[in-house]
Amino acid sequence: MTTQKEFEPLNICVLTVSDTRNPDTDTSGQKLQESLIAAGHQLYDRKLVIDDIYQIRAVLSNWIVDTHAQVVLITGGTGFAGRDSTVEAVTPLFDKTVTGFGELFRQISYEEIGTSTIQSRATAGFSNRTLIFCLPGSTGACVTAWEKIIKEQLDSRHRPCNFVGQLSIKKT
Repeated sequence: MTTQKEFEPLNICVLTVSDTRNPDTDTSGQKLQESLIAAGHQLYDRKLVIDDIYQIRAVLSNWIVDTHAQVVLITGGTGFAGRDSTVEAVTPLFDKTVTGFGELFRQISYEEIGTSTIQSRATAGFSNRTLIFCLPGSTGACVTAWEKIIKEQLDSRHRPCNFVGQLSIKKT
């Protein structure tokens, strides 16, 4: 007998990495917050830091060891500009890399922005059973990633598989 799995709301953190945005102009972080709440998840925490490897790692490390934080969405710092350092800050912390996320994101983005998608270093991985997605800083890219990839993978009902069973299990 097949049983329908119930939706399991997750505790999700949002981190914006930017040298130019502030809480009032952080459209990407705001869009991610609105999207995760609309999908039935809980915003566990939200922060904004400058594009600095050690500030990014400090915030992220606190969430990785926090057994209540299950997912982290990072927006910004994934390009090739001089200060873009999100990927360098985050990837050494991964226990496992979700290689397919960056590949699929760029494939989907190609339909929207053409070859400019190769300038995205979007990536994802697990650290201490916390799933971390590193997204470009543009609001459009965050919408694409959320709507076309992340939303389904964070839905316990999505088949044939999703990431929910791989996440830390304690919640607020």
